[in-house]
Amino acid sequence: MHRRRPACPLSNLCSYYGDGMTLEQILTALHTEPAWARHITAWHQVPERPGRYEPIPGDVDGRLASALRSAGIERLYTHQAQAFEIARSGRHLVVVTPTASGKTLCYNLPVLNTLLAAPQTRALYLFPTKALSMDQVDELQTLVTALEADIKAATYDGDTPGAARRAIRTAGHVVVTNPDMLHAAILPHHTKWLRLFENLRYVVVDELHTYRGVFGSHVANVLRRLRRICRFYGSTPQVIFTSATISNPKELAERLLEEEVALVDDNGAPSGPKVIAFYNPPVINREMGIRRDALSEAGRLAGEFIRNRIPLIAFARSRRACELLTTRFRAVASGHQIPPERIAGYRAGYLPSERRAIEKGLRNGNVLAVAATNALELGIDIGRLQAALLVGYPGTVASTWQQAGRAGRTQDLSAAILIATSDPLDQYIVRHPEYFFGQSPEAGLVNPDNLYILTSHVRCAAFELPIESGERFGPSTLPEVLDYLQSQRIVHREDGRWHYVADAYPAQDVSLRSASTENVVIIDTTDPAPRVVGEVDLASAPGLVHEDAIYLHLGQQYHVDRLEWEERKAYVHRVEVDYYTTAQIAVDIRVLAEFAPGAADGRAAAPGRPHDGMVRGGPAHGEVVVTYRPTIFKKLTLEQHENVGWGPIHLPESTLHTTAYWLALPELPVPQHELQGLLIGLSHSLAHVAALFLMCDPRDLGRTYEVHSPHTDRPTVFLYDAYPGGVGFAERLYRMHHQVLSAARDLIAACPCDSGCPSCVGPVLEVGSTGKALALEILDARLIPDARR
Repeated sequence: MHRRRPACPLSNLCSYYGDGMTLEQILTALHTEPAWARHITAWHQVPERPGRYEPIPGDVDGRLASALRSAGIERLYTHQAQAFEIARSGRHLVVVTPTASGKTLCYNLPVLNTLLAAPQTRALYLFPTKALSMDQVDELQTLVTALEADIKAATYDGDTPGAARRAIRTAGHVVVTNPDMLHAAILPHHTKWLRLFENLRYVVVDELHTYRGVFGSHVANVLRRLRRICRFYGSTPQVIFTSATISNPKELAERLLEEEVALVDDNGAPSGPKVIAFYNPPVINREMGIRRDALSEAGRLAGEFIRNRIPLIAFARSRRACELLTTRFRAVASGHQIPPERIAGYRAGYLPSERRAIEKGLRNGNVLAVAATNALELGIDIGRLQAALLVGYPGTVASTWQQAGRAGRTQDLSAAILIATSDPLDQYIVRHPEYFFGQSPEAGLVNPDNLYILTSHVRCAAFELPIESGERFGPSTLPEVLDYLQSQRIVHREDGRWHYVADAYPAQDVSLRSASTENVVIIDTTDPAPRVVGEVDLASAPGLVHEDAIYLHLGQQYHVDRLEWEERKAYVHRVEVDYYTTAQIAVDIRVLAEFAPGAADGRAAAPGRPHDGMVRGGPAHGEVVVTYRPTIFKKLTLEQHENVGWGPIHLPESTLHTTAYWLALPELPVPQHELQGLLIGLSHSLAHVAALFLMCDPRDLGRTYEVHSPHTDRPTVFLYDAYPGGVGFAERLYRMHHQVLSAARDLIAACPCDSGCPSCVGPVLEVGSTGKALALEILDARLIPDARR
């Protein structure tokens, strides 16, 4: 069958220019063609910035200076020279400059200079992902080769062969790894790394801005354990952090390291001009507030870049969205005689060999367009991309700038376009672009003294070396933690030292990134020889690989035939269907302890000792247990997302012990179905604006409600920290109670829908015809006035 060529959305300019439009011409079309321009809410032009330079310092080894010049580096950017000067003085430092500003040389220069002068010196590089580790080793190895010096740099991760591991332990000058391997494979076996720890001079921690929340809290404890082992072997390494732009880099680095850190943030690198645009898809149903699907709009817009062979990256917020975009991009490419292999997807769950092939294709230009999750947000070298599409607000100002910066790694024109979804946070951002462009990037927040996290790492530390009485490891509560571990027969005190006595290997039970250390392996049984095609973390498995789910991988659809939960295996076969699946998870919540109960009139009482909940009105925060129960899945069409079927999910419950903020409403004389709609609407709007005030990813917060809470005896909305033990979000929400309520009210009032939509209180089919009006009424008449008292 002859396939009709897709119509060009930029029709007028396409007819003028024909095929082969430049990026500048496409941007002109977007900004002037009414079909697109009327939906652009922001058009921000970042001017070209010239570079600022300093000579290569005179005390840089001559061989290293020559190698730099042979690589085309005749002089340093000012921030690179400043970083070298601070590193030479022996102080810890953090370098904070934008993407593609040469941060790598800020640590490679002092490390290599020291290694040339003292070959016994060792350095440890920590990157948050294996892909980034591989990329940085390649860059370092290029410089080492030019030096013609005996400096060995190698990656040590889960893919490193056994023979290579032994060689790296004994002879590696620069060991490149990730925090997970340091935690589980290096520190517990420190006696095998004698040469590294005795001579460790530098520790490099790249992508500092990623070490926040639960991951950052774990990594802070891993660094405590690392420095403890270094003291045992007589070394005191200097730490060099690098980071994309965040508002508190010095504070975050010092929180992770627990020592003073010097700040380098005056960027001297040049950059080309960039256009950053916000695009809000048109409303197609005003009564319900439904906008044209962001994925469809991304496919239409990407078609212009792909058709004109302009290298493109598109960021999606989920694995499923990433795969759907990949499918759309390949359909566009086929209509313009572009081979499908020039279009790629990239996300967690791909096999290492698949990811590395895609990275190589981006660097050498074989891959024209890639749809990715935030797995490509970090500083992996992905070639000279000219355009970035952000399909949905990434969740934070910092991540948005980071993703936008993945296009334009040269001094040529580049573009980044944010395509809003109907999500309330997206709508707030595109309707208030001044908030985004006037807002400093978020603070990186960690809580390394979270009791769950701290206790886990005290166990690991005791396994590595006995803990001396009076030794400092985090907060002053260490003795109580050790007493608890002794009661659990994990440690034993003898002669003033705490010894690890349990049988289990503790690090294998502690995941730095999630509540679970386990994954579910996905096995394709289509062919006679079954093969592993990917994996998902245990927490995500109920929603992604339940029986009869459609699992997407590299643009290929797979039907899940069965999920062996106990064996952590999902068996699938390849299919081609016109729908995808989405799971519904029921959430129950139980309050264990209330730390700041609200007064009966809605005013917050002063925080203090835990209470029993006798005073039950208004806002409060405390400890809760959340129970997740998968219930059903829906089949939704790929194009229109229409529901064409459903089925039950039979999987066990899971629980989360965490912290929550809750708001008990006054008694309302409305029918229960209207009250339920009000609670759905309030929880929907509060959860999204709360993410703005917390400056966190919306996925860091969970939400639920109870029509009649057993704890408050009132209708109650709960916002809970999505991580075990919590990282402090609940208490901060309690303290920002009034601001959050006011912002939720503004979000709802400004929405043009009649009775509710996904952009304010949620779809009218969920909140009912009165949900939006009741939410505004309760906020205006009762909650906000009470909060102001």
